[in-house]
Amino acid sequence: MVRVNNFGNDKKKEDWELPLFDFNTIANATNNFSDDCKLGEGGFGPVHKKYTIPRSFHFMGTEFVVCKSTNIHLSKNIYFLGILEDGKEISVKRHSRKSKQGLDEFQNEVKCIAKLQHRNLVKILGCCVDEDERMLIYEYMPNKSLNSFIFDEGKRKLIDWSKRYTIIIGIGRGLLCLHQDSRLRIIHRDLKASNILLDKDMNPRISDFGWTRSLDGNDTKANTRRVMGT
Repeated sequence: MVRVNNFGNDKKKEDWELPLFDFNTIANATNNFSDDCKLGEGGFGPVHKKYTIPRSFHFMGTEFVVCKSTNIHLSKNIYFLGILEDGKEISVKRHSRKSKQGLDEFQNEVKCIAKLQHRNLVKILGCCVDEDERMLIYEYMPNKSLNSFIFDEGKRKLIDWSKRYTIIIGIGRGLLCLHQDSRLRIIHRDLKASNILLDKDMNPRISDFGWTRSLDGNDTKANTRRVMGT
């Protein structure tokens, strides 16, 4: 399952702290990344962004800083449904080849995600690195995203207020894990309905940690001048 000869930079299997999938394994699982297996697309990050000078305002005693951005061009990650040889369904996040994220940065992201274990966070199963390919392998969530229920009139009726309350509580628990309870306290920075996935029992799982930022030391809050997410 593992291919280690194309990593470069003297990267070895043991450096990654989680399973490494061979490229051919993932290609076969996704029918060679067929459009029929495509689950969706997401913005990875800015190829170019231009900012105006941040301005601040106060509301109810709290200062807010707003940065306006223009000329945003996002490279795209593509998500695929894959089925391994043993029948296990997986979700494959294929990073855009236009991304400027290097191998070291990708490995740091993988290690960070691998340490996040909670019932309301999507579980990572492994990754695939092959020359200029960067892929993350997650457990598959059969009910797709919360976004697909909120904005679909037919599906919207399937989640009553009791279930919505349960989903909200689950999201809150996942965020509490990220912010306070995990060894690496993390700010997600791109939390939205499309990044809340639903398992077979409609339990929420926070996903897509490409924009995350770690808190330093004993910090409980952080400021950023960068406009993140999509």
